Amino acid sequence: MERKIRVGVIGAAGKMGREIMKAVMKDDALELSCAFDIAMLGSDCGELCDMGSSGVKIEGDLPAMLEEKKPDVMVDFTVAKAVEANAPVVLSHGVNLVIGTSGLSAEELNSFDKLARDNDCGVFVASNFAIGAVLMMKFAAEAIKYMPYAEVIEMHHDHKKDAPSGTAAETLRKMAENREIFRQGAPDEFEKITGSRGGEYEGMRVHSVRLPGYVAHQEVMFGGLGQILTIRHDSITRESFIPGILLALKKVGDIKGLLSGLENII
Repeated sequence: MERKIRVGVIGAAGKMGREIMKAVMKDDALELSCAFDIAMLGSDCGELCDMGSSGVKIEGDLPAMLEEKKPDVMVDFTVAKAVEANAPVVLSHGVNLVIGTSGLSAEELNSFDKLARDNDCGVFVASNFAIGAVLMMKFAAEAIKYMPYAEVIEMHHDHKKDAPSGTAAETLRKMAENREIFRQGAPDEFEKITGSRGGEYEGMRVHSVRLPGYVAHQEVMFGGLGQILTIRHDSITRESFIPGILLALKKVGDIKGLLSGLENII
């Protein structure tokens, strides 16, 4: 019987951390090896996920935990500032890493790439782990060839710190590859309230909504002569990210250095 992949979760006490732990414990190919957080230290991970006692407790010393538990891969869905601190620790121990946090700079990602290569391990990063979101970006990048006037509206919960979302930024980058740069709107338009027209990327506009009740939602709106086209994706619950996360946990061991984008492993 093939050995299970030993998985550790960073941010285990959070909502996303609990969803990931629950999914790992249900997957026959994975084993929950360890859990790290600065909150709820000593809590049993299985009990946090309503799965019964697991014997895996939340720990607060990341280096010591990595040395003792020796996971094959860690997964981090916290916030950019935490990832900046945690990723070098994980990678310097030669442990593979899956990151689902937006807001990381190109310089930080490049440093993770080098550190992973130096320690013979892999790091996988995605702006969105929902399969439908990947398809939305693909469809939008195709549509922009024929309808070059477009704006992006993304809607997330009110605890999200960065704007626009990583998914929106990635969508705009992919669209820009298939579109000549030009500025949309009336040449003499002006804002009566600063920021009303949203952010601008290569002439396209992006708008970020932050309200309680939302999880992760995005629509790309295209306008043409006598017609409009809207491509929309909605993550109703955090479970929408789980299939992509599980796939990344199983694939990251085959990566050396950094690989970005769920479309590259599905």
